[in-house]
Amino acid sequence: MTRSIRTTRALALSSGALVALLALSACGSRTDDEASSTSAASCVKTDGDSIKIGFLNSLSGTMAISEQTVRDALDLAAEEINAAGGVLDKKLEIVAEDGASEPTVFAEKAEKLIKSDCVAAVFGGWTSSSRKAMLPVFESNKSLLFYPVQYEGLEASPNIFYTGATTNQQIIPAMDYLKEQGVTKVFLVGSDYVFPRTANKEIIAYSEANGIEIVGEEYAPLGHTDFSTIVTKLKGSGAEAVFNTLNGDSNVAFFKEYKNVGLTAETTPVVSVSIAEEEVGGIGVDNIVGQLTAWNYYQTVESPQNATFVKAFKAKYGDDRVTSDPMEAAYTSLYLWKGMVEKAKSFDVADVQAAADGVTFDAPEGTVTVNGDNHHIAKTALIGKIDADGLIYPVWESDGPIDPDPFLEGYDWAEGLS
Repeated sequence: MTRSIRTTRALALSSGALVALLALSACGSRTDDEASSTSAASCVKTDGDSIKIGFLNSLSGTMAISEQTVRDALDLAAEEINAAGGVLDKKLEIVAEDGASEPTVFAEKAEKLIKSDCVAAVFGGWTSSSRKAMLPVFESNKSLLFYPVQYEGLEASPNIFYTGATTNQQIIPAMDYLKEQGVTKVFLVGSDYVFPRTANKEIIAYSEANGIEIVGEEYAPLGHTDFSTIVTKLKGSGAEAVFNTLNGDSNVAFFKEYKNVGLTAETTPVVSVSIAEEEVGGIGVDNIVGQLTAWNYYQTVESPQNATFVKAFKAKYGDDRVTSDPMEAAYTSLYLWKGMVEKAKSFDVADVQAAADGVTFDAPEGTVTVNGDNHHIAKTALIGKIDADGLIYPVWESDGPIDPDPFLEGYDWAEGLS
């Protein structure tokens, strides 16, 4: 049965209750328009020559290593759009906030942007904890969040557009790749919050159906820096590969310890789903060269659109800077919102939602198209290998864009996960 955000039950948890439950539950949710039925009238002002939008990213705390780059890409997109005349002849006025790597702060700042700053849409968030904390805020206020990062799936909201990968566009292709390489024993390591725990439930279900043994499953708090115990377990587990869902600067400590105990990319490769080009530099190329990543975009993607994007980014921020998947998805999200608004000829949330289906953008990753039912986009899966130059080069790709299936309805082994 096909399900969509138009036919599923409303989220009943308040923002505060949801944040409190994040540590206890890794389940996704399906929501519908009745969740926002009590919202106050929008205060967005459209009668001037500009329109306000919000950027909400962690510029401090453990996630700043990743989220600052997303902010940079959003700034570039806004600058380009304004230089080309804006959106419906209105220049974008940016209201920026720091989520400080804390889900409760993200929820508070989202409410401020919507109610006090009167923005037409918000762009940002990284961890699933931050997204789940913000979700009821956007639904109850009938506002829009554009979320740019790959995530665990099992969610669709009428008030969120997901421009990063969902499960069947990243995690499943990564497991397919390991299976193709003959891997039969996998060790799971991740940060202790929603995305890694839910992703690992999906990986375990996949593995049980595909003859792969999970030989270890370990979690560490966000920001954790002592991986001696976990890496010792990994080394003794007999793992042929590692699936890594650590986020933020914990990756630095993990890979240093991994190298210290003599593990190598040749003997026990690590597939990471939250390490992109920017993080490679922070971890240290020597600590991670030869390791694998699963994304939908790399700086090394060959296309005219990507060449233009990389050139513009380096011109703005310096030749030493690199581009990455979350940055590209954030950059793309602003252009998709622009396309929706211009198709609707309106900044009104309901009009934008109604116009979303089929909106396309020739993104640096390739042409992307919005699915109006689940608010995700079709994306090509890429497995990449980290090179000594600090860049990631594709070693495998899917046969074209993969339609988003956030609830894994096309996979028999996933029955019951959502």
